[in-house]
Amino acid sequence: MSDLDLQPSLRECGGRADVSGQPVRELLNPREASLGATVVRRLLPNLGRRMVGAWCFVDHYGPDDIADEPGMQVPPHPHMGLQTVSWLHEGEVLHRDSVGSVQVLRPRQLGLMTSGRAIAHAEQSAVPHPRLLHGAQLWVALPDAHRHTAPAFEHHADLPVVTGPGLTATVILGGLDGAVSPGTTYTPLVGADLALAEGADVRLPVEPDFEYAVLTMSGATEVDGVRLDPGSMLYLGSGRTELPLRALSDSGLLLIGGEPFEEEIIMWWNLIGRTQEEIAEGRAAWMSGDRFGTVHGYDGSPLPAPALPATPLKPRGRTR
Repeated sequence: MSDLDLQPSLRECGGRADVSGQPVRELLNPREASLGATVVRRLLPNLGRRMVGAWCFVDHYGPDDIADEPGMQVPPHPHMGLQTVSWLHEGEVLHRDSVGSVQVLRPRQLGLMTSGRAIAHAEQSAVPHPRLLHGAQLWVALPDAHRHTAPAFEHHADLPVVTGPGLTATVILGGLDGAVSPGTTYTPLVGADLALAEGADVRLPVEPDFEYAVLTMSGATEVDGVRLDPGSMLYLGSGRTELPLRALSDSGLLLIGGEPFEEEIIMWWNLIGRTQEEIAEGRAAWMSGDRFGTVHGYDGSPLPAPALPATPLKPRGRTR
């Protein structure tokens, strides 16, 4: 998914200085953004929290009734230095990319795209498409040692599941309670879809060295005693060995977490780099038709890049 903001702000992310070494309960308020006909709630980067582990971008959208609408229509656009994670609760999305992948993504199937040095992709609601569309799009920042890797796309329809009384947890990326996703990762992290039955009261085992956040996709829950309604995210810090969850109704949550990302990065538009020169070169390559390749089969023009800001693009210091 793309950031379609024509005047994207400079985002200096990463580093350990702002990571709590103990449990916290920090409610993150979303802001709405338009992706063509789709309105999303953007939870990361947030005014108060830019990253959770290597997770650096979270959009939540729907549930939307698109029976008489085109649904998701995101034109070809570039990515570099990151992975995209597509996750659906309802509906279908057709993914096309410049390495030749064409894949319809369905609920609770992992669509994982590693941009590495450069890739382009487009996302559309399939034709015909189901009535409802509900999901999340997330990005994972690649560490310096792997951010120039070859671009690739993975589709995993069968993912490991952890169960407990009133809980079904699908492991999207990384590992949870001994279950490990087949998706490729480059830093220690976890992403899990948590389905809770009404009345469930569970304690989910977590890693004390990871920082975590929880997004409510549907229903009403209490996460570590804090009530969350759909579209809200709670940042939890680190230092936990378990996470209390209580469902006030049948609910769906997304758990994201990981070791705090040591490197500081520049995230501008759909590109992640370390210097202004890298971002400028990436933008120029996209506008000239170089490096990112071509998304075949999409009926429409690629998304033009916005102008670079006048503000210098530079990350903050990388010391703790």
